[in-house]
Amino acid sequence: MTRSVVTIGNFDGVHLGHAAILERARRVADRRGAVLKALTFEPHPATILRPDSVPPRIVDRDEKLRLLREGGADEVIVMKPDAALLALDPAAFVERMVETHRPHAFVEGRDFRFGRDRRGDIAMLSDAGPGMDFVVEVVDPVEITLSDQLVARASSSLARWLIARGRVRDAALCLGRPVTLTGEVVEGDRRGRTIGVPTANLDRRSLDGLVIPADGVYAGHARLTDGRVRAAAISIGIKPTFKGALRCVEAHLLDFDGDLYGQTVSLSALRWVRDQVRFANTEDLRAQLTRDVDATRDLWLERASAAGG
Repeated sequence: MTRSVVTIGNFDGVHLGHAAILERARRVADRRGAVLKALTFEPHPATILRPDSVPPRIVDRDEKLRLLREGGADEVIVMKPDAALLALDPAAFVERMVETHRPHAFVEGRDFRFGRDRRGDIAMLSDAGPGMDFVVEVVDPVEITLSDQLVARASSSLARWLIARGRVRDAALCLGRPVTLTGEVVEGDRRGRTIGVPTANLDRRSLDGLVIPADGVYAGHARLTDGRVRAAAISIGIKPTFKGALRCVEAHLLDFDGDLYGQTVSLSALRWVRDQVRFANTEDLRAQLTRDVDATRDLWLERASAAGG
């Protein structure tokens, strides 16, 4: 069996801290001629340990696995956090990892915990290394400066907190990429079309279990199945003007005229525009939507100008 470099974690969101671990692990693997294996739990261990307090996901399973491969992993191995695995004491957990994966090295963050009740830590893992022929490389946390000048450590918890409060620009700083929701376009109530602002509605089932940005309107972009990208004014909420009850994610694609029903679309929220507001009539709503579209176009042109130098 080819020896490996192993990193283990939930990796929700695959944020900048995770990216730093993957980058270090990739360098170690290349230096040793080893395979880089990212081991991740699916579903989150909290589904077994604390089923009443499972955190919402930042990305779904498939996207997480894709991001781990994109980040440098040769193999992404999913571990099911069943009762037997979670019951292993730290020493037994390490023994299983060594027997299964023959690691040259483990690469982890300083706060890495493992084994029953999370009793294992980096010091314990390092102590076990000489007797099992592996080393431990520890990666320091990645710090980011948020828009309010707060310096914080990139983490899944921080990313969830920022997204849930609509702070998508700060969440993007944490993740290293925009906050993106992906789903199949389904038929909505067609009200947008009647007032000249047609929208693509994402199937709510596609978003089950994910943390959704706070209700509001966002400037961003939409990526279509064929790879085209269009500026998009994204609305999240219950459509208060029409006394809606269901929370929806929909987007008006600028300069687009086509049928998206049944297609998978990814909506990236880049900047907060405004809160959801109940308008007195559709004329007032239409006027505000025009301003939302203008704000979205301005951002699109601003980013295009920046990209062009």
